Amino acid sequence: MTIVTQPRGPARAGDRTVATRLERLRHASRLWPAALLAVLVVVPFSALPLPVLLDGPVGSPGNLQLLALCLVFGALATGYDLLLGRTGLLSFGHALYFAAGTYVTDIVLLESGLSFAVSALLGLLAGTALSALLGAISLRVDGIAFSMVTLAFAQAASILVQRDPGGVTGGEEGRAAPADGLPAPLVGIEHTPALYWTALAYLVVVLAVVQWTVRSPLGRVWEGIKENERRVEVLGLRPYGFKLAAFVIAGTLAALGGIVYLVLTGGATPRTTTSDFTLSLLVMVVLGGSGTRWGPMIGGILYTWADQRLGDLAGSQTVTSLPTVLRAPLSQPLFLLGALFIAVIYLLPGGVVRLPDRIRAARGLRATARRGEAVPS
Repeated sequence: MTIVTQPRGPARAGDRTVATRLERLRHASRLWPAALLAVLVVVPFSALPLPVLLDGPVGSPGNLQLLALCLVFGALATGYDLLLGRTGLLSFGHALYFAAGTYVTDIVLLESGLSFAVSALLGLLAGTALSALLGAISLRVDGIAFSMVTLAFAQAASILVQRDPGGVTGGEEGRAAPADGLPAPLVGIEHTPALYWTALAYLVVVLAVVQWTVRSPLGRVWEGIKENERRVEVLGLRPYGFKLAAFVIAGTLAALGGIVYLVLTGGATPRTTTSDFTLSLLVMVVLGGSGTRWGPMIGGILYTWADQRLGDLAGSQTVTSLPTVLRAPLSQPLFLLGALFIAVIYLLPGGVVRLPDRIRAARGLRATARRGEAVPS
């Protein structure tokens, strides 16, 4: 019997080639976030038009304002996912800590005359302390009871802000931040690029903090709590303290976002205290992909962009010229947002971030089907 062997040299060379390509792909996957960050940094200098997506050049003040809002809410959704996607905590009161950073900073600026740096620090500490206090109370219960307790705190805070005790919150109108109290390089339309870079810096900070904590031993315990809290208890760990840590870190990041939002919009509004605001964060996270590295950020950016741009679309000549049966629903931005969200949930389970994986899987299935057809029966 003759034994036929395959030459090893070319096979080994081919294996080395494949390994080299895979290593290059892994290296490129590590570099693309830095490349994207570099692109985002130079956006204010761009005159590139993006029809439909934006009105006019990318670097125009109006578009930079919109992009800055997108970055802020992308970061806010990423911080919120520490609770929902990483620890399995469904909080309906996360807006409260965002509002704490906004309102406390604004009130201190208006009432005390302290510098912006001191006021912002007090706003950040207020958000941290409030999240620690309310988290310590809310986490005494689990599941839907926890969600309801956080909702109750958010509703109470919203009512308090709207009733304007002592005239400090401005009631339903909110309060404008004093222009002379804000940093001079961040005031005025000519300084819109600086506002955009501030929002970008906030996003980078949130991503760094979230990734550092998720990869730390603390993050591994969060993952265990999400999967099976009882198993964590059996290992001798107390889930309460770890859940409280996630709650406080997420609340602190939200308070920091509230301060950036104050600078960006020039005031504090009661909209940021409502449970609807937290529901928007929930939609952002689910839209992008809960529990993923980039999903919440992508969801926050897409949702904020759609919220702004679909309003323009609803009032456009194209929509107003449609028959009544079509014009009535399409002229409502919330209807368009809801339809978009439902479409993503049904067509992209797991969020937008899963789209590349689904495309690769579909290609693999097609390739397998073609190979199966080529094999004689």
